[in-house]
Amino acid sequence: VQLQASGGGLVQAGGSLRLSCAASGRIFSINYMGWYRQAPGNQRELVATITNDNKLNYADAVKGRFTISRDSAKNTVYLQMTNLKPEDTAVYYCKAGGIWAYWGQGTQVTVSS
Repeated sequence: VQLQASGGGLVQAGGSLRLSCAASGRIFSINYMGWYRQAPGNQRELVATITNDNKLNYADAVKGRFTISRDSAKNTVYLQMTNLKPEDTAVYYCKAGGIWAYWGQGTQVTVSS
């Protein structure tokens, strides 16, 4: 499975960004996809996940501000981020999981105060 993430950038606090992650390859092996993030000096942490049957899971820090969704026809997962805060600054990674876990390249999200 290959994951191609895009959509990061620089935004002011209160702004919005949308991340995309397109999966290709042996996608039949995927049970869920999601987003994780890693800020400098911190461990990688869960942001949000969505299963094949659309069960959602969010980190408490992003509930009410971020929305994860999927387009099954395009094998793509999106992360709509609103009301961004400086503490959301991190490298965001797309992940696909099933029997194996796959990671995409990170995309930088920087939120200025």
